[in-house]
Amino acid sequence: MINGIMSINYIDSIVDIEKGTDFIMLDVCLLGTGGMMPLPGRWLTALMTRYNGSSLLIDCGEGTQIAIKEKGWSVHSIDIICITHFHGDHISGLPGLLLSMGNSDRTEPVYMIGPKGLKRVVDSLRVIAPELPYELKFIELTKPEQEIELCGYIIRAFSVRHNITCYGYSILIKRGGRFFPDRAEKNGVPVKLWNRLQKGETIDYEGVIYTPDMVLGPERRGIKLTYCTDTRPTKAIVNNARDADLLICEGMYGEADKEEKAKEYKHMTFHEAAKIAKEAEVKEMWLTHYSPSLTRPEDFINEARRIFPNTKPGRDKKTLTLEFDKDE
Repeated sequence: MINGIMSINYIDSIVDIEKGTDFIMLDVCLLGTGGMMPLPGRWLTALMTRYNGSSLLIDCGEGTQIAIKEKGWSVHSIDIICITHFHGDHISGLPGLLLSMGNSDRTEPVYMIGPKGLKRVVDSLRVIAPELPYELKFIELTKPEQEIELCGYIIRAFSVRHNITCYGYSILIKRGGRFFPDRAEKNGVPVKLWNRLQKGETIDYEGVIYTPDMVLGPERRGIKLTYCTDTRPTKAIVNNARDADLLICEGMYGEADKEEKAKEYKHMTFHEAAKIAKEAEVKEMWLTHYSPSLTRPEDFINEARRIFPNTKPGRDKKTLTLEFDKDE
């Protein structure tokens, strides 16, 4: 057991023993798009998703809870908070958010995922938020790639290249195989077991073992979202973003003459992000984590689109609903 969560031995996984029900939509909101400092109309970097009544937050820069309020979403349902790294523009909004979650009458535990040292860093920030009506459960990342399953989300963390330890995250919603009543009947599966088998359960009933493959076809393509920021280009991003429905990627600099600065401070340009999106064959990419000097990202988007046509400038509260392919 690790932090109260069952651990198993495939791909260094940590698995929540209570899996969520399989719904078909993932709401995605880019709450803030700024790097280094907030600007009028641009909060610091944060992303929020909603799935099956459970919300997940990646990073919590200054202004995050205001952006959530402006969007009309709720802090109460945030079950998981993933932190990419421990720079202030990615974590400075956390104490206020945790207090607001407590004031929303939340009592269920909140899982926090981030680099090694996460508990120490969060505990130090909680000097101004020492008492919460819910428990924080920490999962510290210690390897280049780790997979965690919580609240129906599959979270794949992967190490990227910044000037301190930093992780990107892929969020996946799995989709089971199609249900075939004729297969169930052919295999002699009692009707009363069909629903449980559709949910992936293996059942011992009257001395016979029934398995999901007795009623289901092969697993179908689910939903995949990949988020990475504060990094130089690296193969790990390409590998982990492969075939994503949406890649939200750092584009700190849009100007062509800023590549040397990006290399010095371990960030990326629009041009470099577009090359990653093209190689990873993602469906769509949003740029984010803009330099404070980059006041009009849309002025530089065409150069990135020449490399990856479906590149879009991120903006605060930009939202998309990702759905399962209805034809599968």
